[in-house]
Parts: sequence; C-alpha cells; structure tokens
Amino acid sequence: MIIEVAILIVKKGEEKRFEEDFKIAGQYISSIEGYIEHSLQKCIEQSNKYLLLVKWNKLQDHTVGFRESAQYQQWKKLLHHYYDPFPVVEHFETIIDLKK
Repeated sequence: MIIEVAILIVKKGEEKRFEEDFKIAGQYISSIEGYIEHSLQKCIEQSNKYLLLVKWNKLQDHTVGFRESAQYQQWKKLLHHYYDPFPVVEHFETIIDLKK
C-alpha cells in the first residue's frame, strides 16, 4: 500500500465551494481499481489549506489507473481551478507503523 499526499492551497473565499465540489469528486477517485480510501483534512491555522491523503494498493493505481482515466478528467474539471499554486503530489510507503 502507498499513500498519496498533497497539500492543497485553495483560493481565498473559495473554501466552501471547494469542500462541496470535493465531496462530489470523491465518487470519481473511489471508483478506480486499487483505490482504498481517502480523506481531506483542513488546516486549523490557515483556513484555505488542506491535506489530501489517498491510500492506493500500488503506485500505478494512482499514476496510471486514475490519472489516465475518464474519472480523472471529471475530478480535474471539478477541482483543479481552485488551487493556487497547483499542488505537488507525492507518494509514501510505510516503513514503521506503531499503534497504541
């Protein structure tokens, strides 16, 4: 499993509309083979900053399966105009996982 991580900076004043559209966009990403789950966190200190975390079975599920799909085009159409600057997306794999 890998985790896709992106810091999303949304244009000021667009936060509520972004959150509403993000809920809609969830149907597109969650329909992709290899998708596990995703969450969107809102920054407490900066109201237009978000953290997107997506769990995928493998890297190619995101980089090929999603990004080359018709669903990605819908995701992009709904969300990409909110970002300034456009986010950097990175992928991580677990090395240590401690749980209480």
